[in-house]
Amino acid sequence: MSRAGQPAEASDLVDIDELVNAYYDRKPDAAIAEQRVAFGTSGHRGSSLSTSFNENHILATTQAIVDYRASQGITGPLFLGRDTHGLSRPAERSAIEVLVGNGVDVRVDSRDAWVPTPALSLAILAHNRGLDAADPTRADGIVVTPSHNPPRDGGFKYNPPHGGPADTDATGWIAERANALIAAGLEGVTRTRFADIDTSRLGSYDFREEYVRDLASIIDVDAIRSAGVRIGADPLGGASVEYWALIGEVYGLDLTVVNPDVDPTWRFMTLDWDEKIRMDPSSPSAMASLVAARADYDILTGNDADADRHGIVTPDAGLMNPNHFLAVAIDYLFRHREGWPADAAVGKTLVSSMIIDRVAESLGRRLLEVPVGFKWFVPGLLDGSVAFGGEESAGASFLRKDGTVWTTDKDGILLCLLAAEILAVTGKTPSQRYAELEAEFGSSAYERVDAPATPAQKATLAKLAPESVTATELAGEPIIAKLSHAPGNGAAIGGLKVQTEHAWFAARPSGTEDVYKLYAESLRGPEHLREVQAEARAVVAAALGG
Repeated sequence: MSRAGQPAEASDLVDIDELVNAYYDRKPDAAIAEQRVAFGTSGHRGSSLSTSFNENHILATTQAIVDYRASQGITGPLFLGRDTHGLSRPAERSAIEVLVGNGVDVRVDSRDAWVPTPALSLAILAHNRGLDAADPTRADGIVVTPSHNPPRDGGFKYNPPHGGPADTDATGWIAERANALIAAGLEGVTRTRFADIDTSRLGSYDFREEYVRDLASIIDVDAIRSAGVRIGADPLGGASVEYWALIGEVYGLDLTVVNPDVDPTWRFMTLDWDEKIRMDPSSPSAMASLVAARADYDILTGNDADADRHGIVTPDAGLMNPNHFLAVAIDYLFRHREGWPADAAVGKTLVSSMIIDRVAESLGRRLLEVPVGFKWFVPGLLDGSVAFGGEESAGASFLRKDGTVWTTDKDGILLCLLAAEILAVTGKTPSQRYAELEAEFGSSAYERVDAPATPAQKATLAKLAPESVTATELAGEPIIAKLSHAPGNGAAIGGLKVQTEHAWFAARPSGTEDVYKLYAESLRGPEHLREVQAEARAVVAAALGG
């Protein structure tokens, strides 16, 4: 019997002492693929217990970032933040050793507290406001976080001067340099031992104060307060815990931090779908305790460990599907932000719901459909040509009320506050509004599943051309598009998307497992979705040569 959604037990908890000891004791071998530095869509991730996230990884990666900054002519401050994972503090200290050793002006949190990803993005953009794109005094940053990953994991993410996730050119350069340094036994890494650093002389920045005080420029906090919306915010043991407390205090909101506990074992979590502890606010299993308490608040919210993702729980519907909330957020914002540019686009990843397409069309707005990864929204958010960028995995950000950039990385706190604003202004919960959208545009059945694939098949899938699909119909409908590149920006999607008028599927290889991810949606209900998925598997199998 599955324990998904049940409270964690002692046997589920990681030994933090063992985790930290392994961080320092185990030395990676750059000749072993699993022990190399590898940047995914959100930085390098791994565990000290599997020798994939250890001191040498972080020393080498930080030196590589220092070298990358030099190659780009960046001499300004580097903002450094961490989340609440057990490996984040040790990794932050390793990074400081290298940054200080190389004479970098590193700015750490003035309270020595946790820093959400959006707060770091905001800090970078605030420093760089008004600076020319070639100005050497521009700032950049590092966030030490594996996001929603289990407690045994660590993560390390670089945000260049544009404030968002680094693109593949940057991360590829950094990873190659880091692995060369590891292979050379860290020769070329300059560091100052942490014990020899006077931390009181490090540059500091009050990430929390600057972030919270700026929220009134993007959220109608007056409407939330006036309507008396009762908000329950669960940081899920992550970096947003003290931010939520200050938000309630500064803006006089009826806001309760429903779980203020921070514990690197996350013993208070309910288990995810695979019976692992994972702080995923879009997972019904991980959010089970909030769903059970949904009648106690008008809006309940959750964030992952670095607060770049959001989960929205309403009394009438429980945990909202991320796609559903994105559609409601887009519909609401474009109708209530008069200061936004008239030609600003709606940004979505190509595996997000078709309901978003319908909403954008009804608003008369251009749809920018991009590959998976928030980095694709960065240029548009910076120059205001994209007013909203959202991912199917519960990550999004949008412009300030005046149409200027807020963050260029995902902001889970912001989207949670938006849910309260929607209720305050419209008198309807986001889930009630979504029911109205479905009545207008069709009932969405959406699912992502994994299917086995060999490394060779994954490599083939990543390079498939539209001509590889010989089918002309999908689940009884004519195929109207076969895509290997995103229509919004022409970038390769690393897989394939096939679309009909009322349905679509997309297949992408996993970057870490021998599976491919199959996304599918139908606006004709669950039974039609099953047909789409079955035929999608056949289409992919044929394209892969069986």
